[in-house]
Amino acid sequence: MTPKEFIKQYKRFALETELKTGISHLFILAQAALETGWAKSVPGNMFFGVKATADTPENKRQLLLTTEVLNSPNMKHLFPLVVSVKMLTNGKWLYRVKDWFRKYDTPEECFTDHAQFFFKNKRYAKALEVKADPYKFAEEVAKAGYATAPNYADSLKKLIKTIEEYDSRI
Repeated sequence: MTPKEFIKQYKRFALETELKTGISHLFILAQAALETGWAKSVPGNMFFGVKATADTPENKRQLLLTTEVLNSPNMKHLFPLVVSVKMLTNGKWLYRVKDWFRKYDTPEECFTDHAQFFFKNKRYAKALEVKADPYKFAEEVAKAGYATAPNYADSLKKLIKTIEEYDSRI
């Protein structure tokens, strides 16, 4: 899916979420684009890579292959299945693992749950103070540990810029 097609298809969900929560639709679309590769991979309507927890009902979770960057080679116990662990040049460790992620009946359900995730987790309190600014929100979400990728905030900000360019024309 091209960025233009992606924005056309999912912008309404992001705008509805922005109206309900105040979180910028530009950030929401950028994070969905990053986490799915512009909707190349959306198993179980999961657009944001939100992990399932122990209390997530079985019909609302799925075991998926993912990549994590961690500080230690001794973190295998965190995952149901470890495929590989490799040391990176920066001293961190690249894990290929299978882990539990949330699963949704519709994209709309996913977008709504994603926004609620920020409000339910205290570690995002600082991010929510700047929720209307997609760039600042991206910085704070990354600082709070949303993802283990070392360049997560920069990747989000590049996508926000791309989406801003298309968004004004759609």
